Amino acid sequence: MCERIRKSTKLYFHYLSVALRSTMQYKMSFFMMVIGRFLLSFNGILGVYFMLSRFGHVKGYTFGEVLLCFSIIQMDFALAECIGGGFATFASTVRQGEFDRILLRPCSTILQLLGGKFRIDRIGLILQAVVMFAYGVAVSPVEWTFGRSLTVILMLFGGTTLFTSFFLLRAAFTFFTLEGLELVNILTYGAQEHGKYPIDIYGKKMLSFCTYIIPYTLVQYYPLQYLLGRTDQWYYGIYPLGAVGFLLMCYAAWRFGMRHYQSAGS
Repeated sequence: MCERIRKSTKLYFHYLSVALRSTMQYKMSFFMMVIGRFLLSFNGILGVYFMLSRFGHVKGYTFGEVLLCFSIIQMDFALAECIGGGFATFASTVRQGEFDRILLRPCSTILQLLGGKFRIDRIGLILQAVVMFAYGVAVSPVEWTFGRSLTVILMLFGGTTLFTSFFLLRAAFTFFTLEGLELVNILTYGAQEHGKYPIDIYGKKMLSFCTYIIPYTLVQYYPLQYLLGRTDQWYYGIYPLGAVGFLLMCYAAWRFGMRHYQSAGS
């Protein structure tokens, strides 16, 4: 078992080195793309800034607090796109017959998808999120402790896991539809967009939906309450680990789709 994990890890990093080397063949194109994504993604935060500069706060959340929330979610989504790019574009992989070739290789299909479609160009979004987070730390009144620092790390882990789970779930539906199910995009790109603000500003019904149907509040709202000092419930900070359970459910859906897969005929 340990030997298998070691070989899989080695193969995955080999995939990453291949992706990096192929991208660096066109260095100027890569750097221009990174800079473009870095600058373009600031449009979202400008909207937040202009609104809060006019009203001062939104449901009690200041600009610095919203910025912390927004930057963490932005980083979660960018990391998930980097890691789970193979699931995000899985529909084209099936239609073009590439998945049939993947099945013939003596290696994990998930490992091949994760390594073969690594989106290194998303580093621009990650850098932008880091800059926003650093500024949010500077202007927010958060008293940083070990527990709150650990909460940020768990929010990054849990959020990346959750968004990757959404991509995996969309890929699982592709086995039956041969097209990416647009409904799942509401959970990914929609969650990224609405994640600019803490979920409770959208009302109690949305908060309940994002808690009991889609566990989005586990990686955003509840740990954020502890991070901002709005609650003394320290265990809110470990809620993001619950995203692992959702990932396992999405993996079960993936396995179910794999058992019923038929070639697209390309």
